[in-house]
Amino acid sequence: MNEAVAAKNFPQPIDAALVPRFAGLPTFMRLPVALSPSDVDVALVGVPFDGGTTNRAGTRHGPREIRNQSSLLRRVHHVTGVAPYDLVRVGDLGDCPVNPIDLMDALKKIETFFAGIHAAGATPIAAGGDHLMSLPILRALGKTRPLGMIHFDAHSDTNDRYFGDNPYTHGTPFRRAVEENLLDPKRIVQIGIRGSIYDPSDYDFARANGIRIIFIEEFARRGPDDVMGEAREIVGSNPVYVSFDIDSIDPSMAPGTGTPEIGGLTTRESQAMLRALRGLDIVGADVVEVSPPFDQGGMTALAGATVMFELLCVIAEGRTKAAG
Repeated sequence: MNEAVAAKNFPQPIDAALVPRFAGLPTFMRLPVALSPSDVDVALVGVPFDGGTTNRAGTRHGPREIRNQSSLLRRVHHVTGVAPYDLVRVGDLGDCPVNPIDLMDALKKIETFFAGIHAAGATPIAAGGDHLMSLPILRALGKTRPLGMIHFDAHSDTNDRYFGDNPYTHGTPFRRAVEENLLDPKRIVQIGIRGSIYDPSDYDFARANGIRIIFIEEFARRGPDDVMGEAREIVGSNPVYVSFDIDSIDPSMAPGTGTPEIGGLTTRESQAMLRALRGLDIVGADVVEVSPPFDQGGMTALAGATVMFELLCVIAEGRTKAAG
C-alpha cells in the first residue's frame, strides 16, 4: 500500500502474511467491523434468513460461512488490477436483523436496515440468505424509482403463489418487485435459467412484462461476452441492481444450495460476466442461496465469497469514477 492510500486511512483487510487466515474474528474479506453505514462507501452485510425457503433450508447459515471462506481472498484483482480497499471505504456492517419465526416482520426488518444503508449513501453488497431477501432490499433501494436488474440464477423467481395463497417465498421476489414498481421489467435480464418447471405458464409473467430470459442453452451457444453485451444494453446507464443466486453455478462447483439444477454456469464463466459489469451504475447487489449444510469442503461458500469480491471490485471502481 503506497503512502497516498495510507494517508486516506481507508479500512484494510488483515494481512495474511502477518496474521494467519485461520486466526482472528471472521469478517467479510477480513475487514474491520463498521459500526455505522456512514463509516463506509461500500457495506458488506450478512442476511442470515431462510424464511422464504420452500424445501431445503439452511441458507440462514450462509453469511457466517461466506465470511470464513472470504479469508482466502487477497487485496488486488489479478485481472483488472483493481484494489478496492484503496479506492473506497469498505467494511463489514455485520448481520441485518431478522426474525426466523415471523416472515412479515423479517421482511420489514431487512427493508429498514437497508434503507438506513441507502440513506447514508453507502452501496450494499449483501450475502444471504434465501432469495426472498432481495425483495425487502429492493424496497429500500428502489422506493423512489424502479431499478434495472442483472440476475444470475437457475430460476426466474417470478412465480406467484405457493402453498395456497402465500405470495412471499424465494420463488416469488421479482414478481412482487415488478408489481410494486421497484424493478422496471424491461430493464431486467435473467441469465442461466434452466431446469424443470411446475407448469408451462411459469414464465408467462416474465415474458408478458418484457423481462429478458436467457436460458442456459442460449448462453452456451453465445458465451459470456456476447450475453453480457446484450445485458448491458438492456439495463443501460440508469441505476441497476445485481442479484447472484449461487445455484446459477453448476452443482458440481457449488453443491451447497437448496435448489440445485444440473447443467449450470461454471465459476470461470461467472467471473467473466461479473467483470463485464464494469462501468454500470450499480446501486446494490446480493449473493444468495449459499447453504452450508449441503456444501462440501466450503467450496460453495468460497464461490459466494469470490462473487462478492468481483462485485466489490466493479462497485468500488464505479464509485471512484462517479466521484471524479
